[in-house]
Amino acid sequence: MDDTDRNNVLTAPQLRLMGSVDEAMYAEFRNQLNAAPSDGPLVIALTTLGGNPEIARAMADDVRLLREAGRTIYFLGKAAVYSAGATFMAGFPVECRFLTRDTTLLVHERQIQRTISLSGPLRSCTAQLKAALNEIEQSIAIEEAGFRSLAEGSDVDLDEIRGKAPENWYMSSEDARERGLIANII
Repeated sequence: MDDTDRNNVLTAPQLRLMGSVDEAMYAEFRNQLNAAPSDGPLVIALTTLGGNPEIARAMADDVRLLREAGRTIYFLGKAAVYSAGATFMAGFPVECRFLTRDTTLLVHERQIQRTISLSGPLRSCTAQLKAALNEIEQSIAIEEAGFRSLAEGSDVDLDEIRGKAPENWYMSSEDARERGLIANII
C-alpha cells in the first residue's frame, strides 16, 4: 500500500475510542471490532488521558492475535495518547503507529497507591510485606516489557525510557516521529 492509499485509510478509522482506558472502553473496543469489516486494513483511533494499563495490554493482545492471523491494523493517536494509551500503542509495530498533528504522547512509570497496615503475628506481617513487594516487582517487569515494545524499531532505547518515565515524558507528535516511535504524522 502506498502512502496516499494508507493516508486515505487512516483518515477513516473503523474503531474510534475516546476516554479512560477501562472496562467500558474494552467493551466498546470489542463491540466496534465485532462490527468492523472482517477484511482489509483496520484503523483504531484512540484519544485518552490514560487509565488501566492491564486493560491496555489486553486490547494490544487482541490486536496482536488479529495481526498474527494476517490482518493489517494501524494505530492512530489523536490529541492525547497518555499513559495506558502509550501502553496500547506499544502493541503495534512502529510502521503501523501514526499520530495526528498536535497530538501529545505521555510515557511514565506505573504507579501504586497503597497503605500497608501491619498487625498480628510477625510471620504474617512478613508475608504481607513480601506479597506487596512481589506485586511491585511483577508490575515493574510488565512495565519494562511494555517499554521494550514501545522502543523496538525506534531510535529510543530502554535506558532512555527508564530515565525519562519517572518524570512523565511528554512528546509532541513531531518528537515521536523524529525519534522513530511512530511511522508518521497525518
